[in-house]
Amino acid sequence: MEEARNVKAPHSEATPDKARASAKDTRNTGPGRLLIAVYAVFAISATARAGYQILTKFSEAPLAYLLSAFAALVYLVATVSLAKPGRTWFKVSVTAVLVELVGVVVVGALSVFDPVQFPHETVWSLFGRGYAFIPLLLPILGLVWLYRRRPGKQRNAA
Repeated sequence: MEEARNVKAPHSEATPDKARASAKDTRNTGPGRLLIAVYAVFAISATARAGYQILTKFSEAPLAYLLSAFAALVYLVATVSLAKPGRTWFKVSVTAVLVELVGVVVVGALSVFDPVQFPHETVWSLFGRGYAFIPLLLPILGLVWLYRRRPGKQRNAA
């Protein structure tokens, strides 16, 4: 058992820069944990809401309910990608959060200017009014966090 530890130690000591870069490439530390938790709550609630709406009253507002399902998928991808380390997951996070922001703005505007298409609310209707406008604020906070935790940038030790 002791020998196994000694075998692994040189690998971790040989790459301290890589270990620091890897630690910096994570987005699931500090405030990132809260962000991930909020995304997870939205992923679960949007999935439940969309599933219920699609299964029970899809014919009443198919566009709204399909958009709710799409929002749930975006929240799920954002949750998973924010929790995973690395550059690829960082890019997935940025894409998911940008899609979310565009979705909230577009669906929010459409639900204001063409309410006939949205007889029932979605997560993003009226810019997330039914959810205390958190769907509008969340991608902004997400993008700020992602900018601060972007991989490959050196930080000044202050």
